[in-house]
Amino acid sequence: MALKPEPKAPFHSVQYALRVLESVSTHGDGVTDVQLSRETGLPRGHLTPLLLTLRREGYVEQVADGAYVVGASLLELGSGAARRRALEAKLHQTLVQLRDSVGAAVYVSRYVDGEIRVTQVADGPRTPAVNEWVDFRSAAHASAIGKCLLTQLDQNGRRDHLSRHRIARLTSRTITNEKVLFSKLDSQPATVPVLDLQEYAVGTVCAAVPLTAGSSAGCLALSLPIEHAHRLREAAATLNRRAAPVLLSMAL
Repeated sequence: MALKPEPKAPFHSVQYALRVLESVSTHGDGVTDVQLSRETGLPRGHLTPLLLTLRREGYVEQVADGAYVVGASLLELGSGAARRRALEAKLHQTLVQLRDSVGAAVYVSRYVDGEIRVTQVADGPRTPAVNEWVDFRSAAHASAIGKCLLTQLDQNGRRDHLSRHRIARLTSRTITNEKVLFSKLDSQPATVPVLDLQEYAVGTVCAAVPLTAGSSAGCLALSLPIEHAHRLREAAATLNRRAAPVLLSMAL
């Protein structure tokens, strides 16, 4: 499976964040933003909002003299099995906060060994998860999750997937023509959420944004019942803005 060239933010933001964290971790007594800018090559205009995000997520802390030190979230990661558990807990916490922020169920999905896998879900009584009435693995052409993952594959990767999971009409809005589907995927801007307006299931609207790290395709998604469809674009915009911390949790 081949990925298309990596799109822009939030992925570059994560690369920059990792660079900043590496620099902070080498300064036990703290490092100023001026020095961080010099060491990482990031201009202050990019560094300032990035440091705010890292502080909010607990990865760095600012001490009395204004310098930055490694934060509690990063110290808790540890190594080995403990690190994996800590990362999973941190990712779940981030997803729950995102769920409450957008008022919708949120999902993390990855494309692994030619199949779609939903790896994390944060839902609740007021934010129910979508009813998976058709296996997501067979609905890439219709769901926001599936279409978002397909946008990250090259043409051969898409054709391979659809050769194993034939396009089927799930609702009256489902795209069933491969050429039309590929055209829409190709015209999808990398920094704009992919939408599903009742293409997968009647009564549900969804949005997804890519989470691409190296050779792994993934996405962050949300779903809303149709009566909340008027909130979809605003919720999707929030999802897009908050994707970087989720990807950072996955990248550490």
